[in-house]
Amino acid sequence: MKLFDISMPLYNGVPGWPGDTPYSFDLAWTKEQSGSVNVGKVEMSTHTGTHVDAPFHFDNDGEKVIGLPLELYIGRTFVMDVTNVKEITLELIKDKLPNGTKRVLFKTNCWQDRTVFPEQIVPVSSEAVPYLKNIGVGLLGVDMPSVDPLDSKELSAHHALYEHNIHILEGLVLDQVPQGEYELIALPLPLQDADGSPVRAVLKELSK
Repeated sequence: MKLFDISMPLYNGVPGWPGDTPYSFDLAWTKEQSGSVNVGKVEMSTHTGTHVDAPFHFDNDGEKVIGLPLELYIGRTFVMDVTNVKEITLELIKDKLPNGTKRVLFKTNCWQDRTVFPEQIVPVSSEAVPYLKNIGVGLLGVDMPSVDPLDSKELSAHHALYEHNIHILEGLVLDQVPQGEYELIALPLPLQDADGSPVRAVLKELSK
């Protein structure tokens, strides 16, 4: 069975949200210093690269990462190719997702150069959210830094998804993934107080 690694590599200089904590990896101890091992240290925003948003990210009363339901981040997932659209709308997705879809990843291909932070993305319309909930979706993923416009302060898609108990996975790399059904594995770290978490996201082809 083929595996697709749909995670952004993390490296010094990886693009992050402007003004946010940049990713940094360094050796706290080298093998020469310690006498036996290299030991690394990492500093980063919880919203760098491929990551989950916990509701606490945009709601002070929302769940933190440690409280997220792990079963949502493992299981059958539908990847929908929406390349070249300006917005993920109800009209675009209605009747095009398998009924009972619990996890959906939208492939927009809008982030072409991942060495720089994008200037524009393809937002998710809050009007599409009730439909997603009605067909069973509990996790929504995108191949861009956010489900809302980059300059949004209202975060209408974030809040609409939360109100309908749909969790958020952002920063996926879906360029080489054809539309269809897969098994997703994208577990967040058990961060006790965090508003988000990096993940190593993988899609596995289903057995035929």
